[in-house]
Amino acid sequence: MSEDNKGSFRDMDMKQKVGKILGITLFVILILSFVIGIYLFGMAGIFELIGAEYTSFWSLVIFVVSFFILTSIIELFSKPISEILTGKTTDKFVALFVQFIIQVLTNWLCLFIVDVFMDSITLSLQAGLIVAILLTIFETAFEDREKKNES
Repeated sequence: MSEDNKGSFRDMDMKQKVGKILGITLFVILILSFVIGIYLFGMAGIFELIGAEYTSFWSLVIFVVSFFILTSIIELFSKPISEILTGKTTDKFVALFVQFIIQVLTNWLCLFIVDVFMDSITLSLQAGLIVAILLTIFETAFEDREKKNES
């Protein structure tokens, strides 16, 4: 092979690497957008049902994205704590109940924190608790469905 062919091969190899990185990045963005979209329309529906007020669609988008990011961070700590607390429990109902309560408290805490920092959305204490319980029920249902599909 001549030197010219080796140089173009290296460039082509770099283009493939960049293409793969861009493809993976776009795929991750697509998945995150889908998940956040589900949260967005779910929250809009829940807010409509309980009568929570928000000033605009974009304030709801910011609320949901902030909630999603904060929940993702806090769940890094709450899920292991939940597993530790229920690890030695032989009663499945008690384990499920403890995990459910911890998840509700985590969701409520995240809702409360995001609500405090946003003036454009108003959630009462009771509304926040109802939203946290509903989100936990939906999340638990989806997690159970994923576990069944894995086995």
